[in-house]
Amino acid sequence: MLLRKSFEEREIAFLAPYAMTSRFSRGRKYPEAEHKARSSFQRDRDRIVHCNAFRKLEYKTQVFVNHEGDYYRTRLTHTMEVSQIARTISRILRINEDLTEAIALAHDLGHTPFGHAGERELNELTQNEGGFEHNRQSLRVVDVLEERYPDFPGLNLCWEVREGIIKHTSYHDSPLSFEFDSLECPTLEAQVVDIADEIAYNNHDLDDGLASGLITEKQLEELELWKIFYNEITKKYPELSVEKRKYQIIKLIINALVEDVAAETEKNIKKYKIKTLDGIRKHKENVVSYSSGMKKKNIELKNFLVSNLYNHYRVVRMTVKAQRFIRSLFEIYKSQPAQLPFRVQNKLKKESPTQVILDYIAGMTDRYALEEYKKLFDPYEKV
Repeated sequence: MLLRKSFEEREIAFLAPYAMTSRFSRGRKYPEAEHKARSSFQRDRDRIVHCNAFRKLEYKTQVFVNHEGDYYRTRLTHTMEVSQIARTISRILRINEDLTEAIALAHDLGHTPFGHAGERELNELTQNEGGFEHNRQSLRVVDVLEERYPDFPGLNLCWEVREGIIKHTSYHDSPLSFEFDSLECPTLEAQVVDIADEIAYNNHDLDDGLASGLITEKQLEELELWKIFYNEITKKYPELSVEKRKYQIIKLIINALVEDVAAETEKNIKKYKIKTLDGIRKHKENVVSYSSGMKKKNIELKNFLVSNLYNHYRVVRMTVKAQRFIRSLFEIYKSQPAQLPFRVQNKLKKESPTQVILDYIAGMTDRYALEEYKKLFDPYEKV
């Protein structure tokens, strides 16, 4: 039987010297006895998977609102794809796969309904009261909002998982909790999640955009990444169906990006003579990166998606509609908090009305937000 202590020893023996090992975690905010069989990061991963906020991701928008079709990615399937890509890169680099997975699974727990449209609207509505940002909200979810344990609030995750959540994507010059040094780079595991997030959403948005008909293969001919693998696949399989061809091309793009990141990161580690975790933290910028050539191709892909998918009139219409829903809900709750459910009203004893309303709206799924909107604004809908 492989118990936790033996597993921790294997981590120390096998992982790279700059990896984060579970035995040397800075620990939890509220002391707990460690589990007999699972490492601290494995335990965190399991707590995240079983929490309410994780399950809600199934009905939260990525790009296409849930009712537009069951093929499109949701915030949950996006999270699973990020986790898979991040674990692959971590395995190649010999860093802590369990820590990487825990951060990846938690990185979007604070996202609002209707994707970034909801986040932008809540931020605009609360500019004079600190604003809203989904990474801060994700940390709040795991630290405060999840109610599962008798001895502490939240999930009581390890410091390194929480750091990876709050420092996701951007951390320099950002107002962070005093617990986390904004001038210090996060672990390599957290950096891997950042870049895996980008790889996942660029490529699944490309897939969903093609499936929806909002973008076409003809338009993609201008993209170097698409062109390279389109030519490779059509040469090898000239009779392949459109659907299979699309899948194979996107698979090859993801493979190329993952291999490039792993190779460039190893090159950076050697170049900067990084030997320890402290060397990762003290480095002036993220060590995990694309090569310069791949970075240029990836920027081209991102710019294409902005121009042709995210700014497509149908996506913009849904974005504006979603912002209108969010604004209406926020304003009507703020004007009369007595309209909030009793379980939410009870929180007003400890928190400001704005914070309680933010937590309530951010925790909604797309369909729950739409149902609330109908109950509050449709005179024929039962309340």
